[in-house]
Amino acid sequence: MKSSELASKSLWRDRAFLFFWSGRIISLLGTAMTAVVFPLLVYRMTRSPLLTALISVCDIAPYPVFALFAGTLADRVNRRRLMITCDLLNTLFLGSIPLASLLHVLTLAQIYTVALLSATAFVWFDAANFGAVPALVGRTHLIAANSALWTASTLADIVGPSLAGLGVVLLGPAITVSADSASYLLSALSLALIPRAFNQLRHKEGTESWLRSSMSAIGEGLHFLWRQPLVRILTGLGIGSALTAGAVQGLLIVYAIRAFGLATTDPRIGLLFGAGATGALASNLLLPVLVKHVAVGRITMVGLLLNLLLLFAMALAPTFLVGMLCYGLWLGCNHLVNINGISLRQLVTPDDLQSRVNASARMVMVAANPLGAALGGILAEHTTVRFALLIMACGVALSLLLSWFSPLWLVQTPQGETLV
Repeated sequence: MKSSELASKSLWRDRAFLFFWSGRIISLLGTAMTAVVFPLLVYRMTRSPLLTALISVCDIAPYPVFALFAGTLADRVNRRRLMITCDLLNTLFLGSIPLASLLHVLTLAQIYTVALLSATAFVWFDAANFGAVPALVGRTHLIAANSALWTASTLADIVGPSLAGLGVVLLGPAITVSADSASYLLSALSLALIPRAFNQLRHKEGTESWLRSSMSAIGEGLHFLWRQPLVRILTGLGIGSALTAGAVQGLLIVYAIRAFGLATTDPRIGLLFGAGATGALASNLLLPVLVKHVAVGRITMVGLLLNLLLLFAMALAPTFLVGMLCYGLWLGCNHLVNINGISLRQLVTPDDLQSRVNASARMVMVAANPLGAALGGILAEHTTVRFALLIMACGVALSLLLSWFSPLWLVQTPQGETLV
């Protein structure tokens, strides 16, 4: 379809986008369920806070390893085929969990291996997805399409954990994973039915080898990240926040069970995850209003302060309801800081470096996430989960301290420019 035809066609009457959006929300719904089920499975089998927290490491670790190369490859191959391949691989990976459970051969090693392989496949899918959306909808509908996909992701994070809690009660955690396996199969089918290319231009190979040209392009992004003061500061602040966030999210199941005495089959565990997603959705709606009245640099600094205070409140919460409310507000503040940071980074980065700089910054920050999960797990293993959360708050506390000695106070909202 030509770009002029795309521009005149309503996004929600575009069959290709509807297939794409439907496949994504189904897949994200299954993923949100597995995010609850895998830690429950590990905790049931081990009763170990450390091993439970480490399952989140498997979910994150492939990103800093493969993200930059995945992005480079996704610009050079047929994105649709790459995405469908990743979906089918995840169908098989995740489908092995309920099968092994039915055969009574499910092991801890298999759960960790599947989590790692599934997350690795997602890195390559995500890289292709990033470039597929503009090719599918064109520039006219790009903002609306991204908004629709982001909202779908947040809604899936709200509904998915509750469905996971129900599935655990009715079917058991291992069988519930079959829903995620089926969701990837449906996603692959929806992508196959889209009658439109996922690549706008065919990549032309130069005289350099793929590895050499890729390393050169990656180096340019890393160089800009280091020499641009604001981008460098934002990346440093993001490392501290990611360290703390890794611990909080890695210990969430342990927090619900040990701090409040919930059973592993208690559906309120799903509500806890849903509260976090609700906080993230609220921050999505709040940020466009905030940037009209508050300088974007100060939004980050105030967000970091609230992040720290809410984490203390969560660690000391006397009841599950209070803890759930604090977690929802905490994740909302964390999400607000993250999105605002991305907007600031985009503001000062040249267009030809946007993808590489953002991928480089994300890679550096995401690497701190599994470290935080591991440290939080070790602390909870030898002390209490509440004490572990208080100690791991040091990451965001350090980011807050650094922000006070940075030029963030001086960063204003550009007149007439939309950041998010």
